[in-house]
Amino acid sequence: MKGTPFEKKALDNVSMELKKGEFAALIGHTGSGKSTLVQHLNGLLKQDEGQLNVAGLETKGRDLKELRKKVGIVFQYPEHQLFEETVYKDIEFGLLKQNIPDEERRKRILDTAAIMEISESMLHKSPYEISGGQKRRAAIAGILVLEPEILVLDEPAAGLDPSGTRELFDIVTSLYREKKITVILVSHSMELVGDYASRIIVMNKGRIEHDGTPSEVFGMGNKLEEIGLGVPQITKLMARLNEYYPEIARDVYTIEDAQRIIGGILRRGR
Repeated sequence: MKGTPFEKKALDNVSMELKKGEFAALIGHTGSGKSTLVQHLNGLLKQDEGQLNVAGLETKGRDLKELRKKVGIVFQYPEHQLFEETVYKDIEFGLLKQNIPDEERRKRILDTAAIMEISESMLHKSPYEISGGQKRRAAIAGILVLEPEILVLDEPAAGLDPSGTRELFDIVTSLYREKKITVILVSHSMELVGDYASRIIVMNKGRIEHDGTPSEVFGMGNKLEEIGLGVPQITKLMARLNEYYPEIARDVYTIEDAQRIIGGILRRGR
């Protein structure tokens, strides 16, 4: 708390600009300031100094209702916030708070459920009767139904198995491409970051350490390790293979690219 012996500067001279329609990732060790930064985007936290403009709105000293319509934040384990009798009612909750008319409410709920691959039969089930991955999708649907311009995903794959994670991110990617929304992913998983983000912002001790494309950031391998991070496992594997087979590229950050490169070499070798 400010002005007490426990005061700590969580963010220090952070300056950046995110463009509309970007898929950006925030990475950093625990305590680097990632979650603190994204909580400023819809006014859950307010800055002590400096300026913050989100979707054309200055966040300091204003009514936060308008801001929160523009920015949806999905925290770790969002399914813990499910509480209604049915999945449908949980998704509907935010719309009721915004006094959206009945017919529009139903349309938006059904449209969002379709995007999140939630069947109509599942909509009428209790949130406690569905699987963990389905709960995660239902919780995210409750944010998406409000039609935010910016979607923040704070460790959205926590606790999911690999197939559930891939399923969730394939849906998010489709949403990102179709709706042209801005996505900010906060994650410790370099694999997820490498697979989906087109821009990576590295945080360390409350500051932005680096900001660039996946190839620029993951190309800093040793420096990332110095601040407690790393590169995707596939990158390490391809670098090791390059020691024995120089024709194999080292700067590979996704499994899909690795498959394409190795497949091309194998086909040429036939």
